[in-house]
Amino acid sequence: MKTNIDITNMCSHLQHKLMDDDGVYHQIWQAIQDNPELTAVVRSRQLHIYRNGKKVLILKGKAEPQIIREDPVCGLL
Repeated sequence: MKTNIDITNMCSHLQHKLMDDDGVYHQIWQAIQDNPELTAVVRSRQLHIYRNGKKVLILKGKAEPQIIREDPVCGLL
């Protein structure tokens, strides 16, 4: 399942970390694309990741990611 996320308001550093094949968050980006339980929304230039409607992780451009609750996707960090 392809997820359509508006990345125009996302921090440019975060865009590179997610979208570039060698980016540190690229595996997480692929997991979001492949897993229908995972959704993501851009808020305040950060990527908020949800599993079944519950927030699990916030990815930030220059700052450390914020783990909200333990989840398999957090193991990809």
